[in-house]
Amino acid sequence: MKNLKKTQSLNQKWQHVLILVLVICLFLSCNNSKSNAVVVNNDNIPVYNFDQLQPLLHTDSNKTYIVNFWAMWCAPCVKELPYIQDYQQKHPETEVILVSLDFVKDIETKLKPFLKQNNITSKVVLLDDPASNIWIDKIDPNWSGAIPFTIVFNNNKRAFFERSFESVEDLEIEINKTLTN
Repeated sequence: MKNLKKTQSLNQKWQHVLILVLVICLFLSCNNSKSNAVVVNNDNIPVYNFDQLQPLLHTDSNKTYIVNFWAMWCAPCVKELPYIQDYQQKHPETEVILVSLDFVKDIETKLKPFLKQNNITSKVVLLDDPASNIWIDKIDPNWSGAIPFTIVFNNNKRAFFERSFESVEDLEIEINKTLTN
């Protein structure tokens, strides 16, 4: 009889714990705040040569893409990254790809810490292709090779910007001009 009462008491305790866990889960899942933030885990940064990167520079869809060529050592590049990040958070339907031109050897020791420290959650890939004189012209024959360099495109429109954006509003204006002209 004693063992039966102990078992029943233990079962009741487990039921209470289970109910408490379910209530907590329900409470946490009922968060009314909506977040449009696009968060990418940059723990694994792919390294591409230009042939591997090239398909990311074109689309058959009406989706808007922003591809930004940058490097950690480029002050204007670093300055505009938050603007690109802000734009992506306001427009989660837009896909952003940040193409780092940093050194492969620096991914673990410099690039990943930089991205984490600066809260950069947009997708990052690293372009490691020494034939820059060839691939720069393939991207845009008018591009001098200076960075930052940004491409805004969908299946019908494409624009190149060999300059840094001064604010998220500056970026929005250029994207709207590109897509509506």
